[in-house]
Amino acid sequence: MEQYVINAKIRKETGKVAAKRLRATGRIPAIAYNEKGESTMLDIDAVEFSKVWRTITPTTLINLKIDGQDNKAYIQDTEYDIKTDKNLHADFHVVSGSKPITATLKIHYSGTPAGVLKGGFLVKHIPDITLKALPDDMPTSITADISKIEIGQKFTVKDLNLSDKITLITNPGAVIVTIAPPKNK
Repeated sequence: MEQYVINAKIRKETGKVAAKRLRATGRIPAIAYNEKGESTMLDIDAVEFSKVWRTITPTTLINLKIDGQDNKAYIQDTEYDIKTDKNLHADFHVVSGSKPITATLKIHYSGTPAGVLKGGFLVKHIPDITLKALPDDMPTSITADISKIEIGQKFTVKDLNLSDKITLITNPGAVIVTIAPPKNK
């Protein structure tokens, strides 16, 4: 698994003028929050941040190097200007790795269901699931292989084959997809 790194420096100046000056040098203001809610003001390279931000999911753990010190973190939020196609500000959530986190992940599908190939219709029920796990054990995405589902069958949350290090918050019996029979004319 690729390790994403964002280098950051602690910043002292605050306010609109300081942020504007920072952005003019190719850097953006950021804040890192720890698990206790304490914050550290940072400045990060805009290009480096943008490359990482565009390729990860909300549950991808990154290495936030603050003045050379490694920290496990998530990109919690970003302020993005659609007109200029630039990030203006970023928020990070620094985690210790020993405390479980809760995340909601969108379900992606792989394969064409056998029932659809026989004329059935794919009916999607829930778009995402909520999980709880240690940061290192949290998946970056959830993919459901629905290729074996026949007409009249269902694929539930418990069919996802998740690691035993992950606790399901979503009901394991919740239906993700079903294959409806073809409609008669």
